[in-house]
Parts: sequence; structure tokens; C-alpha cells
Amino acid sequence: MSAATDRARVPGVRAPSTGPVRVVHAGALALLAAALGAVAVRGVAEPGVALAFTVLIALGECVRITLPGDREQAPIGAAGALAYALLGPLRGLPTAHGVLQVVAVTGVGLLLALLPAALRAAVRAAAPGPRGDRRHRRRPWGDRARWDGAARRLLGAAFAAAVFQPLYNSGVVDRYSADGPAYGAFLTAVAALAALCDVTLAALLRRARSGLRFPAVLEDELRSLFGIGSAIVATGMLVSLAAGEVGLWALPLFCAPLLLAQVSFRRAAAVRATTGQTIASLAKATEVAGYTPPGHARRVADTACALGRELGLGTRELALLEYAALMHDVGQLSLVEPVPGGATALLPDDEQQRIARLGSEVIRRTGVPRQVAEQVARLADPWPAPDGGGRAVPLAARIIRVANAHDDLLTAARGRGAGEAVGRLEVLEVLRLGRGRVYDARVVDALVRVRG
Repeated sequence: MSAATDRARVPGVRAPSTGPVRVVHAGALALLAAALGAVAVRGVAEPGVALAFTVLIALGECVRITLPGDREQAPIGAAGALAYALLGPLRGLPTAHGVLQVVAVTGVGLLLALLPAALRAAVRAAAPGPRGDRRHRRRPWGDRARWDGAARRLLGAAFAAAVFQPLYNSGVVDRYSADGPAYGAFLTAVAALAALCDVTLAALLRRARSGLRFPAVLEDELRSLFGIGSAIVATGMLVSLAAGEVGLWALPLFCAPLLLAQVSFRRAAAVRATTGQTIASLAKATEVAGYTPPGHARRVADTACALGRELGLGTRELALLEYAALMHDVGQLSLVEPVPGGATALLPDDEQQRIARLGSEVIRRTGVPRQVAEQVARLADPWPAPDGGGRAVPLAARIIRVANAHDDLLTAARGRGAGEAVGRLEVLEVLRLGRGRVYDARVVDALVRVRG
């Protein structure tokens, strides 16, 4: 998981709120309970079809993938739930399962996949630790992201079914041929609305969990919709349409390509993990070599990410910002003599720029995204640009410069024996004096809000 997104609360960052999460979970549970009760009273319509979709959803939940920003997704399970919500005729014959059965089938499929892992986690949490203490505080019901995703998928399927099934069962949709363009356009519209519902729920949950600004989180979720999200929507629509002609064979026929797509996403995740390990090694190199104080890179990265959140950066921008902040001092490895205390913020501007350029050249050879090298190369550029000319300094570079100066000056203040509170006030005052001349005024103001 990227520390730029959902790290345990950094001082000065908005505290995550579990209120919206509880509301979403409670709503999903209440809806599922009502659906199961209704199905138990009325009976299951087309039980064979319901069983097939339940198995598909459960299997899809068992092969989840992790997207950038540590968003868990179950493409096959989500596509199966959407397909059942949009299921009209089956092999030319009408279906009559309705909204509540869609919710019940989706919920049972989710529970079949989630409960075993949750029970194992509960057993581990209940077992006494090495010193006899109980570890019930360690998420006894498993990974919260999985339960968040399950609630989203249940509510998303319910939304799609609530829009489609009443119109289908009332005969309004019968005026359109199941193999005609109007029927396909109607399904596309419903699927698009369901996708937007899911995106909104995902952004709401992520905002509550991470403390990020809602617009930035919503933008990230919308971007992900054009990736694996579009494949999920397309697969769900294809399965529902094809089932009208070939029946339940449509399930494995059209879900197989989505499974292959997941393999590609897993390979991409492995590449990201390797990148993370490379960055962690480079960040530690300056500390091991004695060029920077222990923990300096991590502190700068934490402060930079806090500022990025405050300024509304999205998940991808925060991840790149964290990478660049961790490696901002790599250029010091080329110096013959270490900078006293590793405090590059106290060096002349031309020396800071030289170290930044050297670090950028090292980063370019590591396979790290090129944006990271660009941010490091520009972090010591004059701000604002002389006479308003030159290329605009990236916001990430301006953030890292302020975060680095904050830690360098604070470390120097501690070295002089200044108390923690006094040192922080001194550092903030120095940065305020450079506000709008050396440092971006907007970033300094954000630092005052999160560290003041």
C-alpha cells in the first residue's frame, strides 16, 4: 500500500472518519437482510440461474486484484453481479427474479467468499499472543478494504437492479427487441449509472478511511473507471445480452477474457512492488552512508504527503510525490564531503540545484517513473521564476522543497538545544519570511495549517 494514500494518521492531516463507512455498511447489511427475508418468504425464482450467478460472484470475489492506490477490486464478481442485475430474457424466455433476489444472490456470493477469511482472522485475533495478550485490536474481521468493496458491490448491484428490473418486469422494456440497438443503449445507460454509483461510494469510503479531500478521491476513482471499471461494465452487459441467446454459457464465455485481464493487472502490481523496493533502498542509501540524519527521508515524505493532501492532490500524484520526497537527497551520494547535518536547505541555491540535478540523473537510471526524476531535478529551482520566465516549477517540487526545509531547519534547531515547541515556531517563522520569494506561498500556508 502506498504510504502516500492511506498511511496511519500523520500529524496535521485530517482525521479519518468512520461515520460514513458505518452508514454504508449498515445500509448494505439492512438491504441484504431484507432481501434474504423476502426471498425466504417468496421462494427463489429460477433457482438454477440464481445458483450459477451466486457461484460466479463468489469465485470472482476469491480472485480479487489490487489496483494502484491500494484499491481492491473483484472484476469478475462485480461483472457477475451487474450481469444478474441486468438479466432480461434467458435463452429467449423471460426471467422474473426481481430486485430483491438480485440483492440476495449478490450478498450470498459475497459472504461465501468473505466469511471464511473473516472467521480465520477472528480465530487468529482471539488466540493469545506471545505474552498472553489478545490481538483482537488487529482487525479481527479481516481486511477492511474487502468489506468496503463488498458493500459497494452489493449496493451497486442493487442500484442497477432497481433501475432495470422494475421496467423489465412491468413490460416497459418489451417494446424494444432484446437484440436491437435500443435495448443495448438502455442497458448501457443503466450500466453507466451503476458505475457512477459505485465510483461515488468508493470515493466516499476512501475519503472516510484516508482523510483525503473528496474531489481528489473522486477524480482518482473516475480515472480508474476508464481502466478495469470499463472492462467490468462491458463484461456485465455482454453477459446479460448473450444470456438471452446462449443461456448460462455466457458466464464462462465472457468472463474468461476478464480473468486474463486480471493477470495483466497482477503483473503490473508486481512491477510497482519492485519499484517501491528500489525507492526504499535508494532512500536508505543516504542515511546508511551518513549523508543525511536517520529518518530524514521518511519525515520529509510524510510532511510532503500531508501537504499534498491539504492541497488536494489525487492518489497517483501523492504516490509520485512520496517517491520523489523519499529520493530527494540521492544526489548527495555524489558529494566528496557530506553536507553538515545533511541540511541541503542551508546551502546556496546553485549548490542545491547541482545536488538536485545529480539526484535526478541517478533516479532516471533506476526505472522509476520519469515524473519522479523531473520533480527531483526541479525542487531547487528558483520560485517564482526570475522575471516570470522559464518553465513553471512542478507543484510536487515546490512541496518537497518546503517539506525538506522544514525538516532541515527543525533538525538544526534541535541541534542548538531549542525545545520542540520553540523549534517549530522558529522554523515556521523562517519559512514565512521566504513565503512568495523562496517558497511557494500556497505550500507554506498549507504547512502552517498542518504543522502549525
